[in-house]
Amino acid sequence: MLINRRWQSIILDVRNCRGADCDTDYYLVVEKVREILEVSKQAAQKFDGERFNLKKINELEVRKHYQSEITNRFAVWENLNDSADINLTCENFRDGTKTSARKTVGPFKLV
Repeated sequence: MLINRRWQSIILDVRNCRGADCDTDYYLVVEKVREILEVSKQAAQKFDGERFNLKKINELEVRKHYQSEITNRFAVWENLNDSADINLTCENFRDGTKTSARKTVGPFKLV
């Protein structure tokens, strides 16, 4: 078994199987290899979600406006039955929170 020194650490075990008959002069070689997964730095830093300027929430007026937006938006859902689909409920919650944040806090802008 020949391998580059760079990949030497991923080989866990190498064995040959003399009993395997492949109708050749060679013996079957079996190796166990450790799997290495890498995430590129660009993929790790990429964020597709929407960002909000959360420093504005410390202002009393903005905080009260956001609280009233959230309260009004979720008061409608109290009348719905509990047998609703959990995925739909989660999606509605996420959309309602984002919409309220967009209205009151606004998007985050890099300076």
